[in-house]
Amino acid sequence: MTTVEQTTHTANAPADAGARKTNRENAEKGFQASKALTDALQKVLVDLIELHLQGKQAHWNVVGKNFRDLHLQLDEIIDASREFSDEIAERLRALHATPDGRSDTVAATTTLPAYPNGEIDTMETVDLITARLDTTVARLRKVHDTVDDEDPTSADLLHAIILKLEQYAWMVSAENRVPAKK
Repeated sequence: MTTVEQTTHTANAPADAGARKTNRENAEKGFQASKALTDALQKVLVDLIELHLQGKQAHWNVVGKNFRDLHLQLDEIIDASREFSDEIAERLRALHATPDGRSDTVAATTTLPAYPNGEIDTMETVDLITARLDTTVARLRKVHDTVDDEDPTSADLLHAIILKLEQYAWMVSAENRVPAKK
């Protein structure tokens, strides 16, 4: 088993980082997110964007046994993360808020640890990606109740994302597992 190196981010968010409310004009009516809901969805957004970016880094630099299978599985995670981040950003827009997916905001506010540079063995890649999937799900679960209390529709989005990311974590981590002894 390889050691998984965890490093932290040291980026600073821009002074105007984070989602903010829009001015409602013309035909735009309906539910408007509170600051708590906007902030919660923004937190999810940055982790999903970072998961996509780190997935690409892993995809490009994974080497070793079962390379092809893991390489293709990373593509699935990357595609899902991009789609999920788009859904969250568009939900923020529907709730009259502007999402902030700028790279400096993402780097400064994500909960995901930095991904190592260079070639990474498939076994270590499995551990690194599983940890990032778990971290992303933990953020989703942490903000869930805040979101659900104010907007069950947005909470439904979180449920679908949690479901899929937990499935990916199980499938990816199975690569390094051995059967339990009977």
